[in-house]
Amino acid sequence: MAVEVVYRSSRDLERLFMDKAEADRHDKMLELAELLAEVLQKAVPSLSEQQVDEVGIYMAKNREVFAKAFKSQPDALSELIHAPVEVAEEQAPAVEEAQAPAPAKPAKAAKTAK
Repeated sequence: MAVEVVYRSSRDLERLFMDKAEADRHDKMLELAELLAEVLQKAVPSLSEQQVDEVGIYMAKNREVFAKAFKSQPDALSELIHAPVEVAEEQAPAVEEAQAPAPAKPAKAAKTAK
């Protein structure tokens, strides 16, 4: 029997990761998205909670591009304008990096001493 170590995001219990660093990055992205959502909700109260959450996650996932744009490089946003539109994730449990393992090979029979 093989043992496989997976990491779970503390903010998104449905997502599993094969790498601790990847799980930590995901947690940090979700933390940023949550803070962005709070700021956006305060700035534009007419937005629904779902809209605010989606925009917060979008901005957090693309924080490098937004950071460039805010640092006097507004052309950086063209990268997002021309990128294909991401479809919102389904509510089904997702396994990010931890894909279903391939069927294990049958164990070899132990050799007996002669």
